[in-house]
Amino acid sequence: MATVSDPALKIVRAACPHDCPDTCAMLVTVKDGRAIKIGGDPSHPVTQGFLCAKVSRYIERTYHQDRLLHPMRRIGPRGSGQWQRITWDEALDEIASRFKSISAEYGPEAILPYSYSGSLGLLMYGSMDRRFFHKLGASLLDRTICAAAGSAGYRYTIGKSIGTDPEQFANARLILLWGTNTLTSNPHLWPFVKRARANGARVIAIDPYRSRTARQCDEHLAINVGTDAALALGLMHVILAEGLEDRDYLRDYTLGEAELRARAAEYPPERVAEITGLPAERIISLAREYATTQPVAIRINYGLQRHAGGGMAVRTIAALPAVVGAWRQPAGGILLSTSGTFPLNYAALERPDLIPRGTRTINMIELGQALTEVNDPPVKALFVYGSNPAVVAPDLQRVHQGLMRDDLFVVVHEQFPTDTVQYADIVLPATTQLEHGDILKAYGQLYMAWNEPAIAWQGEAIPNTELFRRLAARMGFDDPCFADSDEEMARQVLQSDDPWLAGITLEALKEHGWLRLNVPNAWAPFAEGNFPTPSGKCELYSSSMAAAGLDPVLTFTPPAESAAVAPDLAARYPLALLTPPAHHFLNTTFVNVLKRYEGEPVLEINPVDATHRQIGHGDLVRVFNDRGSFQLPASLTDHVKPGLVVAPSIWWRTLTPDNKGVNHTTSQAQTDMGGGATFYDNLVQVERVER
Repeated sequence: MATVSDPALKIVRAACPHDCPDTCAMLVTVKDGRAIKIGGDPSHPVTQGFLCAKVSRYIERTYHQDRLLHPMRRIGPRGSGQWQRITWDEALDEIASRFKSISAEYGPEAILPYSYSGSLGLLMYGSMDRRFFHKLGASLLDRTICAAAGSAGYRYTIGKSIGTDPEQFANARLILLWGTNTLTSNPHLWPFVKRARANGARVIAIDPYRSRTARQCDEHLAINVGTDAALALGLMHVILAEGLEDRDYLRDYTLGEAELRARAAEYPPERVAEITGLPAERIISLAREYATTQPVAIRINYGLQRHAGGGMAVRTIAALPAVVGAWRQPAGGILLSTSGTFPLNYAALERPDLIPRGTRTINMIELGQALTEVNDPPVKALFVYGSNPAVVAPDLQRVHQGLMRDDLFVVVHEQFPTDTVQYADIVLPATTQLEHGDILKAYGQLYMAWNEPAIAWQGEAIPNTELFRRLAARMGFDDPCFADSDEEMARQVLQSDDPWLAGITLEALKEHGWLRLNVPNAWAPFAEGNFPTPSGKCELYSSSMAAAGLDPVLTFTPPAESAAVAPDLAARYPLALLTPPAHHFLNTTFVNVLKRYEGEPVLEINPVDATHRQIGHGDLVRVFNDRGSFQLPASLTDHVKPGLVVAPSIWWRTLTPDNKGVNHTTSQAQTDMGGGATFYDNLVQVERVER
């Protein structure tokens, strides 16, 4: 806890838990038990004293009039919003009773937990909840919806999610912001980008959409959706053909140079131009600029992996730094995520040893299928926390069909009456980050943090950890791990002999708020190879991929819904739909609180496409394909090129014109690796409708 001169005030060190790379260190000012001010910690090297447009309004969210503060039972038809307040004892007794009866009749795998990144705090995201469902024997959830494909592709090339230290971007001479809207989704990287620019660096955005970030860069390359791997191979073609590669680095620290050269030869600039929509001359000049500028850093994000070839796209781009030897310098290389840099003891936290042998796994992106088709056994209970699947899951029409089943018992632990809450039989109130302790790692910087509770639990809200502690007791689970306190679990996850965690204890984190991993300040992780791959090298050829039945060499896999793969489908649905995050939202968090800053949901469409369809600015349009449809006002803009439409999201369905969302049109199809979601592999048609 920090000190202040006013004895009536106290300042509490906190940390942001939301699904963002920045994991900001926060200072919360409290007076008489109430939080009155929140700000970024000015001493934190990445947070640098400011918070994003979302979290800077976190106090308003914590005390919002719509907070869920008491347990409730549904008393009307499902979806009617009719509730009766009940006690915690009544709620827990009913859940335990239903779980026991379902387990007795169908087996415990008929119970499915559904959670994701409502909180990325290690305790709230996955600790006591995992222990509970593992002991219960419930179906396992494959949590793939966001990052699985890119993470898998990156691992095949690099070995772990380790990359360029974000703070080193300030020293780069060329920065490629590839598939990332940094100002919205990673704003604390931007000061380092600005510092590099002030020192003469060029910043290039590679993105189908002229985003807020792309408009601030020196150049924007509006690539076709899902063609990033082709561009990367085109760059390699030019670099290798002109002898601009780092031959020593390729020889000493990579595996598969010969195979790469053969594959890159298949992607001359002229072919890549046809695939990507970029001029061949610009592909050539970018390749030369990338190969001859040092240090050169690439920032990629997870948007570019949300299509059928998404894992291979990330894998291929991740090979570029090795081709030019960019890893030799701290400010060179590539960054997808820093999560692999944290050698934490997840097994001690989550206790996978409690899982009964042979327990089935259900991919979270196939929730619609799980609720409507799975029968061995059928899903008879759904427990949702840290997620809002009635809006975020793909193929929503099938999801809603499943959620409306009369024989499905639905429990939701939430902070607000989200769309998913409307389908619940039992609603349980959850605390916010200001009300509970948590330990956090980042995936966009190299600091651990402790979030100290700033205020008491509001109403009858309780944290995830306490909820599953109480449920374990109701179920009669007497393993000692279910008595662990939050602080004990925080100590357990830090139990590691890895030198990168040396000195990082819970006590030290509570005293300082945050601590950097024990890696050098000017750290070049792969300057001399030492990749955490099976070979110890950057794997341009991967025997692990060959064993998995995948192409072991870098390649380009086009989107499944594209003219190249499905010409008949593309003829009927000629527009590619992207649904990137709205600036004031984080997935569906903050939507109900900050919607006034975002305005209204819209569909951005190029004037050429709009004119062809007799659509004017502000007209209500229907966006549709074979899976479903939704309606939005049209916004005519040249930020999207012809053939592309963009719906910044994810809005709650209750705030849209027809009570439908963008995921009514997305599919449950999986990516090429990792089992990830293909949200951006989505062809649609758009037509004007009468208001």
